[in-house]
Amino acid sequence: MIIQTERAICERLRQGLGRMSSAVRSYGGELDGDIAEIARQLPAVWVTFGGIQKTENVNVGKRKYKTHGRFVVIVGERNVRSEEASRQGGPNLNEVGTYKLIAAVRRLLSGQDMSLPIEHLIPGRVRTLFNTPLEHQALSVFSCEFDTAWIEEALENGAFPVVGAPPDSVDSIFTGYQGEVSQPDPDWLTTRLDYHIPGSHRLSDGEDIISHD
Repeated sequence: MIIQTERAICERLRQGLGRMSSAVRSYGGELDGDIAEIARQLPAVWVTFGGIQKTENVNVGKRKYKTHGRFVVIVGERNVRSEEASRQGGPNLNEVGTYKLIAAVRRLLSGQDMSLPIEHLIPGRVRTLFNTPLEHQALSVFSCEFDTAWIEEALENGAFPVVGAPPDSVDSIFTGYQGEVSQPDPDWLTTRLDYHIPGSHRLSDGEDIISHD
């Protein structure tokens, strides 16, 4: 669900932001490089997974868990006029400013589930990563947090992922890696119903067999 959610966030922002950002993609350490190299990529938006905040049991059998995850959208802009303009933008369309990017990202993502089996995204903290002058321009970068939750199902005690899991199954992540697998449960073909009359000493006073073919 982490992969699907990150990709869906990227796609929604890519569609919604249009030319406000030169790129929207999964974060790959771009902000760890040289400042001049970072500046050449701006304005840009990156998306990354911020971690699982907590996990709660949601059923008696302790086989289903509600997982609370956080995703982070990083927005960055540069401006040749001033540090203030890198945040607030300017009179030209290409002077977006990080404040406008923050508002746009929160507007596009808040309350959305992107048609995935997750809870609607809840906007959280917005934090300054850095405001940096660089020669004749200024850089401004912020992070925007969004929280959501989804249900994860545990394997039965002692079981391994099912062999030949379909592509839409969570167990498909193990396909091709030659790990231990379990056979799928047999199909439920019939149900037998036994009837007992009060006071009767018979093992069964009648039966029905229901076929599930």
